[in-house]
Amino acid sequence: MHILGIDIGGTGIKGAPVDIESGKLLDERLRIPTPQPATPENVIETVAEIARSFNWKEPIGCGFPAAIKNETVMTASNIDRSWIGLNAGEKIGNQVNCPVHLVNDVDAAGLAEATFGAGRDKQGVVIVAAVGTGIGTALFTDGKLVPNTELGHILLNGMVAEKYVSNAVRKNEELTWEEFGKRLNEYLNRLDFLFWPDAIILGGGASKKFELFKDYLDLADKIEPAMLLNNAGIVGAALSAKEIGIALNYK
Repeated sequence: MHILGIDIGGTGIKGAPVDIESGKLLDERLRIPTPQPATPENVIETVAEIARSFNWKEPIGCGFPAAIKNETVMTASNIDRSWIGLNAGEKIGNQVNCPVHLVNDVDAAGLAEATFGAGRDKQGVVIVAAVGTGIGTALFTDGKLVPNTELGHILLNGMVAEKYVSNAVRKNEELTWEEFGKRLNEYLNRLDFLFWPDAIILGGGASKKFELFKDYLDLADKIEPAMLLNNAGIVGAALSAKEIGIALNYK
C-alpha cells in the first residue's frame, strides 16, 4: 500500500509517497517553505500543491504541530490560533479530493520510529522526545500509541520545559553542549520519574548531535537517538493513514 505522507512544520511543509510496508520513500520528497502568515487557507493550499505535484488520488496522512482529535485541531502552541476548532482533515480532504487523516506531528514521527526505527520491537513504555524548536513527545505502551501527549509543556525549574531546554534555547542562549546536556538530563529524569519508561528515543534537531552531549545524560542505558531523522514525520504520517486506506480498499 502506498500513501502520501506530509509533514507540516513551522518553516517547511514536506511530503513524499511512502511504501508503508517498508517505510521507504517512493520518490524524492518535495519541500515547500511554510507560507507566512500560516493561516489555514495558505497552509492547506500548500499541502494541495504537494499532492498535485505527485498527481495523488489516494489516501494522505498529514502530521500537524498540535493536538488532534477526530481530525480537528485542538491546540495552538506554535501555530496560528485560527486553526483551533478547525476540522483540518476534512478541509484538506475537500481541497485535494482525497481521504485525509490528521495526526500530531511528533506522534507521526514516533510511529515511524516505533515501526521502522530505534523503537522497533521494543516493548513496555517507550517515549519519543523530539528536541527541536520546542519539545514534542510520543508515548507508546507495548507498541500502542497514547496520542497527543504534550510532555514538552511539563514544568521544570518553574518553567515550561521546552522554554528551558529545547534546541532553540540552546542556540538562543549559546549554551555549550555540556550545559545543554545537563539541562536535557534534568528533563529526561523528570520523564523517567513520571512514566518509568523502558526506553527513551531522542529525535529532533538535537538528536543529530547526540554524541556531543550523551555523556551528560544519567539514563544512558535507556536513551538512544532516533534513526529516521528528517523522514520520520513523512513516514509516520503515512502510517497513521493506513486504516483509511484499508477501509476504502486502496491498494
